[in-house]
Amino acid sequence: MGTDASGQPFTLPDFYVPYPARLNPYLETARAHTSAWAHDMGMLDPALGVWDQRQLDAMDYGLMCAYTHPDASAAELDLITDWYVWVFFFDDHFLEVFKRSGDIAGAKEYLDRLPAFMPVTAAEDTPEPVNPVERGLADLWSRTVPDMSMDWRVRFAESTKNLLDESLWELSNINAGRVANPLEYIEMRRRVGGAPWSANLVEHAAGAEIPARIAGTRPMHVLRDTFSDAVHLRNDLFSYQREVEEEGELSNGVLVFERFLGYDTQRAADAVNDLLTSRLHQFENTALTELPPLFEEHGLDPQERLAVLAYVKGLQDWQSGGHEWHMRSSRYMNGGSGERAGSALGGPRGLGTASAQVGLIAGLLGPGGVRSHAHVRYQHVGPLPLPEFSMPHAVRLSPHLDAARRESLEWSGLMGFYDPLPELAGAPLWTARKNEGYDFALCSAGIDPDAAAHELTLSAQWLTWGTYGDDYFPAVFGPTGDMAGAKALNERLSAFMPIDLSPQTRGATPAPANPAERALGDLWVRTATPMTVDGRRLFRSAVESMTESWLWELANHIQNRIPDPVDYLEMRRRTFGSDLTKALARLAHGRHVPPEIYGTRTILGLENASSDYACLVNDVFSYQKEVEFGGELHNCVLVLQSFFNCDAERAAGIVADLTASRMRQFEHLAAVELPVLFDDFDLDAEARRALTAYVEELRDWMAAILLWHQRTRRYVESELEPPPAFGRPFGGPTGLGTAVARITSLLGARDGVHGGARGAVHDGVHGRGRSGVHGGAR
Repeated sequence: MGTDASGQPFTLPDFYVPYPARLNPYLETARAHTSAWAHDMGMLDPALGVWDQRQLDAMDYGLMCAYTHPDASAAELDLITDWYVWVFFFDDHFLEVFKRSGDIAGAKEYLDRLPAFMPVTAAEDTPEPVNPVERGLADLWSRTVPDMSMDWRVRFAESTKNLLDESLWELSNINAGRVANPLEYIEMRRRVGGAPWSANLVEHAAGAEIPARIAGTRPMHVLRDTFSDAVHLRNDLFSYQREVEEEGELSNGVLVFERFLGYDTQRAADAVNDLLTSRLHQFENTALTELPPLFEEHGLDPQERLAVLAYVKGLQDWQSGGHEWHMRSSRYMNGGSGERAGSALGGPRGLGTASAQVGLIAGLLGPGGVRSHAHVRYQHVGPLPLPEFSMPHAVRLSPHLDAARRESLEWSGLMGFYDPLPELAGAPLWTARKNEGYDFALCSAGIDPDAAAHELTLSAQWLTWGTYGDDYFPAVFGPTGDMAGAKALNERLSAFMPIDLSPQTRGATPAPANPAERALGDLWVRTATPMTVDGRRLFRSAVESMTESWLWELANHIQNRIPDPVDYLEMRRRTFGSDLTKALARLAHGRHVPPEIYGTRTILGLENASSDYACLVNDVFSYQKEVEFGGELHNCVLVLQSFFNCDAERAAGIVADLTASRMRQFEHLAAVELPVLFDDFDLDAEARRALTAYVEELRDWMAAILLWHQRTRRYVESELEPPPAFGRPFGGPTGLGTAVARITSLLGARDGVHGGARGAVHDGVHGRGRSGVHGGAR
C-alpha cells in the first residue's frame, strides 16, 4: 500500500469545490451546547470506551455543522449539531461493540429496537431507552419532527432507518472479507453513508421542505443522490487511512477502485476524486436544466419554488462546508494538502482552500465538465472485440418459437411498422427484412421456454413494440431537438393505456397517429384486461418509466453531453425497461410475498445486478451501431471512454469486468443473502418458493439476453446503414429491454413449473398462464 512523505497512503487530490465555504456565527454556542448534550446522553461514559471529552472536542462536530449549515439560527444549529454527534457516535459505538467482534446477531437485535424511537405520529408509544444511542435518538426525534409535515417525517424516518440498518451490510462484508464492486458500492453507500439523511436535515435547517408532489421526481432524486455520492466519495478519500488501514473497513471507494481496477492507492484515489467531480457536475446540470421545466410541469407556486432553490443552496453549502471541515478535523487524514499555489481566479482563502482553487480549474476540465460536451459524433469506430461473457446458466428455447416469429412479424406489418412515415419524409423506419433479422421472438423463447404459444407471441410483440418505439423517438425528434414534440408524444402514449377497460369505455382512447401508438393500444388491451385496477396502474407506471427515460436521452443529445457514469447506469435500467420487470414481478408474486420484501437490499440487489448485466452486455454488442451509425451518446463503453479519458478497448474491458462482477454479485446474493432474508422475515414456504422461482426467472432472462445478442443481426456491421438523407437523428436507445422482455415470465402462472411457485395470480394479472410482454430492444 505504501505511504507518502507525510506518512499518508496517498496525496490528497485537487478537489473540485466550486462554492466557497462559509462559517455560521453561532459556532461557539453550538460547541458548548452539543458537548453538554453528549454528556447528558451518556456518550462520554468511560465504561463504554467509545469517546471521551478530548476526542469529542478534537472531532469538532460544532465546526462541521457551522460550516455545512452557515445560515441556520442558533437553536437550529444546536439541533443539527446534536444530530451529527448522535450519528457519529452511533457509527463508532457500532464499530466497538459489533464490528470488531463480528457479532451479527447482537447487531440485528440492537438495530431492530431503534425504529421504535422514531414514531411518525404522536400516538405511537416509544420504549424506555437503555443506551446512549437510543436515548439520543428519542430526544432528537421529539425536538425535530413537530414542525414538519407527515410526508417529511416518513422520508426522514426511512432514511434514518436505512442509515442504521445498512451497518449490517458493512459488517457482513467485513466478516466475509468481501469488497463490493463499484456499482454495488455506490448503491449501498447511499444507504449506509447517511448523506440522504443529511439531505433531509437540510430541508429542516433551511426551513425549506420539498413539496410532496415533486419529492419523488427524477430531478429531486438526482439532486439528493449526487449530493450523497459526492459527500460519501469525499469522505472516503479523507477517511481511507482511518477506515482501511486502522479499522479494517472494506466499505471505502478508494479500496473498491484499487481492487476492481487493479490500481495502486494513489491512482485509485485520483479516480475516486474524478467520480466525485463528475457527480458534482451532474448536480449542477440537474439544477440548471431539469428544475425549471419541473417547476412548470407541476405548477409550483413562488413559495414552493423558493423552497426548492433554498434546498439546492443548502446542499451546495453542505458540500463546501463538509470539505472544509474534513480539512480541519482530527478524525481524518488531511495532511499534505493545500500546499500548492492558488488559482488566479481567486476564491476562498484559508486552510483547505488552496487545493480547492487548483481543483476548480481541474474540475471544470475533468470528468463531467467541458470534455463531456466535446464529443464528435458519428466517428468511425468499427466493431469491438467481444469478450467471453460470464454466463453459468444454460438456455432452453420454447417449442413455439417458429410460430411466435411468424405471428409477431405479421402483426408488425398490420401495425404499420414498415409503412412510409410523413414525419420521416416518407421513409419507413423499419423494413420487414430488418425486423426478421432482429428476431425478437428468439429472446422471448429463451426468457420463458415453458410459455404457451399465445403467450410467447404476445411476448415477442411487446419486445418488438418497445424496440420500434426506441427507434422511432430519436429518429423523429432527434434531428431538430424537438423536446416539446417529444414530451407531447410521451403524454399521448399514456392515453393508450387506460386504467378503465370496461366495455363502455374502451373507445375512449384517441385515434392513433403513428404505428407506435397503434401498437401500444392493441397490446395494452390484450395484456391489461385480465389485471386488477391496481395492477394496471403499476404496469402503466412502469411503461411510463421507460418512455419518459427517452426524454432524458434527448435532453443529453440536445446538450451534446455524454452522461455521468452513475447517472447513465441508473437511467439505463429505465431505458432498458427494468422498472417494468420489477412491477410485473410484484404482480405475479405479490399474493405470496409481503410487499416490503421488494424494498430490501437483497431483492433490489438481485434485480439491479441482473439488469446491469444485461444492459452492459448490450452496450458492448451495440457499440458500433450506436456510436458510429447512430451518433449515440448513451453507451457505457463511450461513457467510460470519456470518464477515464481512454480508448474504446480499455473502456470495453472495464465494461466486461463489470458484467462479470455483477454476475458474481447476483450469485452471492442468491446463495448467501437470500436464505438470510427468508429467515429474517420469517417467510412461509410459499413465499420462499415464489422468491426462489423469481431468482430462477432472472437467471433465465440473463441467459436469454446474452444468447439473443449472439444471434441477432441487429448489430452486424453489414446490416447497418448510415443515417437517412433527411437528417442525422440524435440517436436513441437500441438495447434489449429488461422488463418488457420479461413480462411473459412475470404475468401469471405456469402449471407444473418450479413446484407451483409461479402459481396463478387470481386477483392480479392472469388467473391462468402467463401472458408474455417484452420491452424495447436497443
